[in-house]
Amino acid sequence: MRPLPLALLAVLIGVFAARAEIVGPARVIDGDTIRVAGETVRLAGIDAPEQGQSCPVPGGVRACGAEARTMLERLIGNRPVICDGDGRDIYNRLLAVCTAGAFDLNAAMVASGHARAFLRYSDAYANAERTARTARRGFWAGEFPAPWDHRAAMRSTASLAQAAPGACRIKGNVSDRGRLYHLPGARSYARTRIDPDRGERWFCSEHEARAAGWRPAAGG
Repeated sequence: MRPLPLALLAVLIGVFAARAEIVGPARVIDGDTIRVAGETVRLAGIDAPEQGQSCPVPGGVRACGAEARTMLERLIGNRPVICDGDGRDIYNRLLAVCTAGAFDLNAAMVASGHARAFLRYSDAYANAERTARTARRGFWAGEFPAPWDHRAAMRSTASLAQAAPGACRIKGNVSDRGRLYHLPGARSYARTRIDPDRGERWFCSEHEARAAGWRPAAGG
C-alpha cells in the first residue's frame, strides 16, 4: 500500500482533529445555540429567530425569538444532550448536530416551524422546512421573517447611530481574531459596532474587559 501524500495526510489530520463529540446537560441560550460541557454549540444547518425578534401574525405579532428558545428547552427537557460537530464558526462556537433522547434537535426545530433551514450553509433541513411551511406549523402560521434578514437590519440600524450606555464606553467586539476591546480614541473605535446578538458588549473599564476574557485590539 502506497503511503498517503503529506499534503493529503495533513488535511485528513486537520479534519479528524476538528471533530468533536460532547455530552452533558444543556443550557439553552437561544433557539439555535446551547451550552454543553463548557462548550457553546451552534446547531448546524438551521437558523432560529433572534432574541427580541418578532414575527407578524394576523392581528398582531409573536415574540418568536423567545418562543424559539422555549421550544428548544422543551425538546431537551431534563435529558442529557449529545452533540457531534466537525467545525466552528467565526465566534468559535462548535457547529454540531445535537440529540436529546429521540429528538434530533436541529431537525425538530425546523420541523416544528420554530427555525428555518440555513440554506446558505446547508440544505440538510430544506425538506423539513417545506413540510412545516406547507402545514403552517409554528411561526409559519403567519409570516416567518428570516433571522439572517433581521440581523442584517439590526446591523444596518446600528451602523447609523450607536451611543455608549452611560460611562461604559469601551467596545467589546467579536471577530475572526477573537474577542477584542477598543478604547475611545483608538483608530478602530469609531467604525466598531456592538451587536449583542453576536455576544458583543460594552465595558466600563479595561480591568472589566480583561476579566471577561477580552484582549486589547491592536492600536488600542
